[in-house]
Amino acid sequence: MEALLQRIDRLESRFAMLDLVSDYCHGFDKRDFDRFLAIWWEDCVWDIGPPFGRFDGHAGINEAVKDILWPAWLQSTHCTTNLRVDFTDGDHARGVSDVDCIGTTSDGQAQTVAATYRDSFERRDGIWKIARRDVTMHHFSPLVGIKLEAPV
Repeated sequence: MEALLQRIDRLESRFAMLDLVSDYCHGFDKRDFDRFLAIWWEDCVWDIGPPFGRFDGHAGINEAVKDILWPAWLQSTHCTTNLRVDFTDGDHARGVSDVDCIGTTSDGQAQTVAATYRDSFERRDGIWKIARRDVTMHHFSPLVGIKLEAPV
């Protein structure tokens, strides 16, 4: 019975982590800051790397999103795929996923970004959140001559 309960816990945990990865995209792209902030532990680290930098804790997340990233992007759509989760123990796991993002910067330039996310997930008091996310950018490229527009 104990083995079955552990397997169920791992399945529920994996779904919780998948929701965190998805809420990152939905929160950022739909500019729902409360949803975005809810995925992070208060003492988290978000290391986006060049050209943006490292941000610590909820204050750092607030600065990164509201002062740097949202002002730089008029619109974005993140598509995160290939989430792989490996548990280090019952309350800690590492995840890796890939992301493609397309959007329009504040100057009207269409951009495409490809990156890999490496996450440290922690469960505290029964709740899973991201303790650390390291981002490796593969490309951050303008889509020259392309204007992204909603269909008419």
